[in-house]
Amino acid sequence: MSNTARSIAIYAFAILLFCNPGSADDWPRFRGLQGAGVGQNSDSLPNVWSPSENIAWKVRLPGPGASSPIVVNGKVLVTCYSGYGVTKDKQSDIKDLMRNLICIDLASGKILWQNNIEASLPEDPYYKSGVSSHGYASHTPVSDGTNVYTFFGKGGVFAFDLDGNELWRADAGKESDPPTWGSSSSPILYRDTLIVTASAESQSIIGFDTLTGQEKWRQSATGLDGMWGTPILVPVNKARTDLVMLVPGEIWGLDPATGKLRWHATATKSQQAYTSVIADGQRVYAFSGQGGGSIAIDAGGTGNVSDTRVIWKGPVNAIYGSPVRYESNLYIIARGILSAVDTMTGKRELQMRLKGERKTGNSRFGSLDYASPIVVGDRLFYLNASGQVYVFQLGKNVELLAVNEVTSEKEVFWGSPAISNGRLLLRGSKFLYCITDGHGDLTDTPLTDTPLAITPKIRTVRTNEDTDSDLGISKLSTKPERPQRPEFAEDND
Repeated sequence: MSNTARSIAIYAFAILLFCNPGSADDWPRFRGLQGAGVGQNSDSLPNVWSPSENIAWKVRLPGPGASSPIVVNGKVLVTCYSGYGVTKDKQSDIKDLMRNLICIDLASGKILWQNNIEASLPEDPYYKSGVSSHGYASHTPVSDGTNVYTFFGKGGVFAFDLDGNELWRADAGKESDPPTWGSSSSPILYRDTLIVTASAESQSIIGFDTLTGQEKWRQSATGLDGMWGTPILVPVNKARTDLVMLVPGEIWGLDPATGKLRWHATATKSQQAYTSVIADGQRVYAFSGQGGGSIAIDAGGTGNVSDTRVIWKGPVNAIYGSPVRYESNLYIIARGILSAVDTMTGKRELQMRLKGERKTGNSRFGSLDYASPIVVGDRLFYLNASGQVYVFQLGKNVELLAVNEVTSEKEVFWGSPAISNGRLLLRGSKFLYCITDGHGDLTDTPLTDTPLAITPKIRTVRTNEDTDSDLGISKLSTKPERPQRPEFAEDND
């Protein structure tokens, strides 16, 4: 079976097994179906665009965020935060913090609804923690085609229908990670279970019932400290699916029905796991930073599989962005360098510096290029924090086709791109942009700078009274004793 045919088969199986999105063209979770970062229907995506060319619409957002847009049933959903911590200068109180969930019509750019969710204190303060490197809306929503589920860290977990009506809310914890950097792991769906990785909030992985919001299971582990990536679901056979994630120093394979650990392996050497894993069939690929290197491993084992299921370990590192696969290569971009890695050996096949790259970051964290590349057809699209999008032609030779920008204004781009129905979506700190071919003349398709017909639904979350009056810092007691890894599953069949 060819790589293309195998990918199509995997995607079709995933649609049947994991969720029921509105159409095959949907982008229902972080990095799309299976978290692979691979889109279809590429013919309508241009190689070149500018602020006045091939922009279908842009919509002003109520605030910034590092989350990525998703698309389901022709609706774009994206989260933001507002009211506090939107600038480097302190201009408001943390009690004014709002999370925002915006729903936009994909075809027209018209805002359909906006929900503003009040902060549930305590929260980590913006001005005295690493939260300032990404803000308070870093988790990408997920949808099953009927509802949308959001995770706002200490702000909690929410379920809404696609008209914006609240269905339920739940708490995932109010602790802080050791360096106080917050969290960013996005929720995913497995059948009727919403899986939330609350690494900072409670050192836990939690399964919520999608209908009621009740906890179905919870597994706690100190090994989650330093984990910011999003897990994926890997089909092993018709009876078994593994929930796979990269944590500092290891890869875990869990039972998504219970959260219990089926297998684990020594992986990269990094003390942080910023990236998400991807899979091709049962084979899982992971990259990490700080000299941690990369790894390929086959899911489906039992216990410690470090010596039995690891295929290769390689030298190529990542920082924040996750890999994407095209044919026999994995592509990763870190520190302004595009690398191609052979899927069979882990050897670097290509190393290309991004010409003219502008860096956006700070002295503490470096260039904050959080977005992961995506592959659409035979092209790779990479968005950096300054808003530059590099378009590469993939194949035997990799060719840079263009470097594009959607705005000449200063704006930060932290979310990964999304693709649906021949449209590319880019979220910045000020606007959401929609790119498609055939919009060279903007006379008949004016850009939407002002939201249209907003009907906000305000959702209030009662504030915990055990807070510092000025900053809302948690006064938590000592964290409970927790194991390094989740509880082991007794039966892996």
